[in-house]
Amino acid sequence: MNALQIEKETVAQLHFPADEVLAKKEDQVNRNILLKRAQVLGNIDHTKMKIIFQDDMGLKKIHTTIWGVTEKYVILKSANVLPLNRILEVY
Repeated sequence: MNALQIEKETVAQLHFPADEVLAKKEDQVNRNILLKRAQVLGNIDHTKMKIIFQDDMGLKKIHTTIWGVTEKYVILKSANVLPLNRILEVY
């Protein structure tokens, strides 16, 4: 995927459509598993993960620590939040 690398601090300025970016339920479940694993790594070892997501302008990529995962959002370092339904990939 050709995603634009951005800083995590700019996430708050982005606009996100409400629709889900992953069509298959299986892909959504796998995303949640990966995000929860990334949360544990972030809280224990402060491990940074790469997240590819889509806002209203296209694909973006950030490299940051994931501090929390809720039903609808991923909480990033510096209290930025990213809508869960807009995340395509976590690694």
